[in-house]
Amino acid sequence: MSALPDVEHQEDTEVVVDPDRPWVTVVWNDPVNLMSYVTYVFQTYFGYDEATATRLMLQVHHEGRSVVSSGSREKMEIDVQAMHSYGLWATLQQEDAA
Repeated sequence: MSALPDVEHQEDTEVVVDPDRPWVTVVWNDPVNLMSYVTYVFQTYFGYDEATATRLMLQVHHEGRSVVSSGSREKMEIDVQAMHSYGLWATLQQEDAA
């Protein structure tokens, strides 16, 4: 008689792995750049309309930081470099877990 596993009594050992969280570009407040310039950069580089760019700029101004883009790590590295080229202080990080 062959020993077959008892399928009815096997435990489910499958491990569920959370998908990778996206990366984000964070722009930080600084004492150098004018609010109008930051709004201009967000419109020019990211293509945001004036209302969205202004909302993000005000978040930077009032809260000290704002997430301005999200996606792959490689894309966020490019966005951070672009913000640096405009003279803004930016970093990348993985998106906060919900």
